[in-house]
Formats: sequence, structure tokens, C-alpha cells
Amino acid sequence: MKTTLLVTLLCGLFTAGAVSAATTAAAPEKTLTPQQQRMSTCNHEAASKTLKGDERKTFMSSCLKGEGAAAADGKKLTPQQQKMKDCNAQAATKTLKGDERKTFMSTCLKNK
Repeated sequence: MKTTLLVTLLCGLFTAGAVSAATTAAAPEKTLTPQQQRMSTCNHEAASKTLKGDERKTFMSSCLKGEGAAAADGKKLTPQQQKMKDCNAQAATKTLKGDERKTFMSTCLKNK
């Protein structure tokens, strides 16, 4: 009786180990999305700067938006992005809201 139980237990362990190894080997390595990569990079930068609390939140927010990394990398805005930024600034100075803002933004973005 003890021998049968021992043999069954050992077979179960070998089977579980084989299934576990096969599952690990069969699972492809997970590739990160661009957003996940950005999050990882920003986390590493914040950790290397030993940021904590509100300072870390502010840094992470700007880093994830691409403000910190883009400025450091020297990336420039595309012409469309620059036009959107300019039109947004103009709408903000005019304190436009609702349909007025939509109409203004549409007109502003269509202008060359």
C-alpha cells in the first residue's frame, strides 16, 4: 500500500513538473506596447532620480505625456501638432467654450 502511494505521488510530481516546463517553454515572451515601454522608462528615470510623493507624480505625468523625454531627446512637434498647440493657445486666451470653441478650432486648424 505504501509503495503504491509513493509511486503514484512520484508520478504525479514528474507529470506536474513536465507540464509546468512545457507551459513555460510554450509561452512566448511578452512584448511591451509603446505605452508600457514609456511607463517602464519613466519609472526607471524616477527611481534613478529618487523622486517621491508629489514630485514623482508630477515627473511621471510629464514623462508619460512625452514632455520630459521629448525635450531631452530633442524631438520636435509635427506641423499638425504645432498647429493644434497654437490654436489651443489662441482659444484659451479668448476663453472660448462649447460650440464657440469647436467652431474656432475647426476654422483655425483648416487655415494654413
